[in-house]
Amino acid sequence: MGGLRGPCLLGVALVLTGCAMFAPAPPRDQTNLCEIFREQPDWYDAARDAEQKWGTPIWTQMAFIERESSFRSHVKPPRQRLLGFIPWTRPSSAYGYAQAQDPVWGEYQAEAAGWFASRSDMDDATDFIGWYNARTRRMTGVSLHNPEHLYLAYHEGQGGYRRGSYRSKPGVRRAARQVAATAGRYRSQLAACEAEFRCDRFYQVWPFCRG
Repeated sequence: MGGLRGPCLLGVALVLTGCAMFAPAPPRDQTNLCEIFREQPDWYDAARDAEQKWGTPIWTQMAFIERESSFRSHVKPPRQRLLGFIPWTRPSSAYGYAQAQDPVWGEYQAEAAGWFASRSDMDDATDFIGWYNARTRRMTGVSLHNPEHLYLAYHEGQGGYRRGSYRSKPGVRRAARQVAATAGRYRSQLAACEAEFRCDRFYQVWPFCRG
């Protein structure tokens, strides 16, 4: 058994590295939602499915992901430095497009997604954001059309949001305002191009489809 440990660990490392290698590259222009979806049209389908299932608008989902990961599928928080130079632990277990942490991701898997859901898959990331925001609305009353306060609850947790923990964190409040601004810009952009991405049947050709 011991003799197989090295090759097995190497195999796991190669599989994980390969997954990262074949993940979609982050969009070149992250300021324009139309260009993002033109590079990755499947992301539009993922976000639309999550919107129809949970109610969070497409532009808000994508604004969350832009803020959390800059559309990088396997990103983790940078390691802290011991004594200023020794790589040490990470500040949290956040991972993937939505930067979901282990405990809440486990809740999502148990309640909504199943154990094969992956934080590095856009379909699951958008579904997670939709699920989480639906829970925020249920627990706090925040509207699904209020990206600023949805993000505050996303960052602080629903309990922290209800306690107002964000009020003493100017950086978090600034980030939430930036998410809201991005969502607003994405919304305006998508209004001008969404018909392109609704052509999801082989016989449909933009601009003649209105799915």
